[in-house]
Amino acid sequence: MGIISKVLGDKKQWKEYKSRKNRLPANYKKAVDALELHIFTFCPETGDELMRALNDLINLFEQSAEDKKSIREIVGENPADFAETFTSNYTNDAWRGREAQKLYEALDAAAKM
Repeated sequence: MGIISKVLGDKKQWKEYKSRKNRLPANYKKAVDALELHIFTFCPETGDELMRALNDLINLFEQSAEDKKSIREIVGENPADFAETFTSNYTNDAWRGREAQKLYEALDAAAKM
């Protein structure tokens, strides 16, 4: 299994997503590129859940392009808030719990030194 399959799941879905993104108007594509980077950086999910996030993102931008919405109408005045809210819809609470537990254990061990 290749790296794309491990991270994104089905290569066919990934290629379809990229094709859809490339058909967007240039300014929408640039916005999706930026949000995609944020998703790859901050969304701990992989495989099907990551592709679900990316497909939801492309659906939003395709519909917005069809409705002739501006980028600011889509992401608002604070793009970081939009990105955080969007990404939070795809995070796994179990992952957060495991990471919080690791932090707790590391700090507990440090405190006992």
